Amino acid sequence: MVDLSNLRAPAGANRPRKRIGRGPGSGTGKTSGKGHKGQKARTGHHGTPAWFEGGQMPLQRRVPKRGFKNPFREEFEVVNLRDLARVEEDEITPEVLSAHRLVDLGAGRRVKVLGTGKVARKVTVRAHAVSAGARAKIEAAGGSVELLES
Repeated sequence: MVDLSNLRAPAGANRPRKRIGRGPGSGTGKTSGKGHKGQKARTGHHGTPAWFEGGQMPLQRRVPKRGFKNPFREEFEVVNLRDLARVEEDEITPEVLSAHRLVDLGAGRRVKVLGTGKVARKVTVRAHAVSAGARAKIEAAGGSVELLES
C-alpha cells in the first residue's frame, strides 16, 4: 500500500547535482563546462536582452519615425444620421444611443453626430458635438440640435 511514509520518486527522476570545477577527472574541471572566454564564460548575468542584436543598430532605432501625435486630441463616439433612424424616441440623447447599443459611454466618452444618411422625422438631438451637415439635415426635417457640456 502506498502512503506518504513510503512514497519514492521513480528511478532516474532525481539526478545528482553537477559538481563543476573539481579537477580534470570529473569531466567538468578547468573551465567548468563554459568553454574558452567569451560573454557566456564570464560571471554574473551573461544573458543579453531579447531585443539585443549583437551591436547592430537596433530595430526601434533604425525604423524611421514620422508624424505627430496630438496630446490634446478630443476623441468622440461617432453616430451617423442613418443610425438614428433605428431609434424610435423623439428625443435622442447619449443615454438613449447607449441603450440602443449605438455608442459606448464608458470612461466619460463623448458623442458626435455626423451627417451620413437622412432624417425622416422631427427629432431633438442632444450630443456633445454635431457636424454642420448633420445639423442642417436635422433642422430641415423640423428637428432641433442641443449641444451638451462636456
